[in-house]
Parts: sequence; structure tokens; C-alpha cells
Amino acid sequence: MELTQATVNDLLARLGPENGHLYLPDDLDPQDLTDLLDGRYGAPRTLVLDGFTDPTADESRGAALLVPFGDRAVTIRAWAYGDQWIGTGTARDGAGIERPVLVVARREVPEPLAPARDEDAGVDVDVDVDWMQRLTRLTGWSEPARRPGLDWSQTESRLGTPLPGDYKRMVETFGEGAFDGFLDLNQEPWTHYRDEGLLIWAGTEHEDLYCWRTDGDDPDRWPVVVRSFDGEDVPFAYRTAEFVCRVLTEPHHRFTMARYFDTHWFMNYRERD
Repeated sequence: MELTQATVNDLLARLGPENGHLYLPDDLDPQDLTDLLDGRYGAPRTLVLDGFTDPTADESRGAALLVPFGDRAVTIRAWAYGDQWIGTGTARDGAGIERPVLVVARREVPEPLAPARDEDAGVDVDVDVDWMQRLTRLTGWSEPARRPGLDWSQTESRLGTPLPGDYKRMVETFGEGAFDGFLDLNQEPWTHYRDEGLLIWAGTEHEDLYCWRTDGDDPDRWPVVVRSFDGEDVPFAYRTAEFVCRVLTEPHHRFTMARYFDTHWFMNYRERD
């Protein structure tokens, strides 16, 4: 079997949107398929290696992918993609022969934490919301922090300014990658528009740049400004983590991703640092 991205599309279409698995031809190199999926979905999580299952594997980490194989999985790696888990590797078939496999399973993500509500006024009150906590829940993030304990002092000294706390938590928690494989999180801000009072903390495949307007001495109060691909500056009253949550979930947001995905995830570009 010749493996291409088109081949992968065909195989996934055969499996359908719900749970399913395929034993693939013996001449297929499982690593080639892993590499193709890695290029599409980011760094995978290893669920089974040499017949040993990760003891932390549970429903939030893709354990549903192992159900079709029982104790016959040899090596299985998993990716989160919207409302699916996608896995590949090798497993023994009914005759005990180790063969390449491709498997998909339904991915359930908890509802994001609701904001506090002022019942007298009948409105949501977001002042005390921990938007990073909401973001990790929204993406179904259950991995250990990718870049814990980063020393930001050098970065902030080089930039000549402290940085927003929720942004630093975001980088430490998720590391290098993209929300929904689309919103690319910078590991430190870019300074291309520093002379215009902007620092760039993220960007998208549509070439929109997500920035802060660096007004004032308190970075935790810096608002987000999107410099769109056509050079327009679009201001928002939100801070970093709140902005990401709203982009992911609000269908009428100007830069929404909610139109494309009902369930959200973070695509890792590499294993933990």
C-alpha cells in the first residue's frame, strides 16, 4: 500500500466518524503511517509500547482506542482531533499475528466551567473566572504541563517588560503547538510591531496576528488586538486566555473556530521539553 495523505483520508473515511478500526496490509510500515499522522495532528501520546499499556491511560487520554484489541495491542499512539481520538500502531489479530492498525474512537470533552452568575441582575459575571482553568477543560487537556517552571526573567528582561500571567501559564501548560491545529501559540512574543505598541503572542493559518496593546505598566490588563491579514487592527476588551476561550466557543465571534469544531483540542508540535 502506498501511503499518502490522500490514502489516510480514504482510510479514515472508511472508519467513519464514530468508533471503528482496521487491520492494514502487512507490507505497510506502521512508522510511515505514524509520521503522516504526526505531520497532520502533531506529536502523539503513546498508549501502548511493546505490549505495555501506559497505566495513566484513561478515557481522557484515549483509552477508548484500545477497546477493539483487548490485550492484543503491541504499540498504539494516539492523537486528539476535535471529537475524535485517532490511533495507529500494531496489534495482534485473531490468529495472533502482529499487524498494522488504524483506529478511531469518540472523544468526550467535559463542558467548560460556567462563569459566575449574578442572579439579581440576571447576567453572567466573568470577573472571577479562571480562564486558564476553563481553557484546559475546554480542550480536554489532561497532559502534564509541557514547559513547567519556565524562567521568564530572561525573556522579560530582553523585551524590557513583564508579560501577562495567563499567557505565561498558557505556554507553561501547553507548550509548543496550536489550538485546534489552527491558532499557533508563540513561545515568546514577537516584536515585529513593537514600535506600534503591539506584541504578538499568537497567529493563525489565515495570517491573522494576535497581539497585545501594551498600554500601561500592568501586563495583566493589556487588551488583545488582532491585526488581520489585510492590516486592519481589531481591538477586544479581553485578556489572553479569555480571548482564546471565546474564539474557540463563540460562533459569532469575528475570528471564531466554533463554526468548524464542536470539540476542541491542543495540537502539540513536539514531546515535552
